Amino acid sequence: MWTEQFEYMLMLVVMAALLRTSYELARSDPNKPASMGSNPRSGLTPQQEEWAEKAARKYAEAQGKKWRNWNEAMFERSG
Repeated sequence: MWTEQFEYMLMLVVMAALLRTSYELARSDPNKPASMGSNPRSGLTPQQEEWAEKAARKYAEAQGKKWRNWNEAMFERSG
């Protein structure tokens, strides 16, 4: 009895996997590049590229300053 139920469940799982695979393949756009390794800023103007680089640089500087302040507050000031 258990093996008969297992066979039906296995068949349902395989059918569900095939349906999901066909759904995902139908949704994919063959002209769209894969997200892994692609440039996330593609399609931006040179001005927007410059602004994005400047914003990233400023953010990194602010994070560095924030961590220095945190380290001073937590470890270097013993008072």
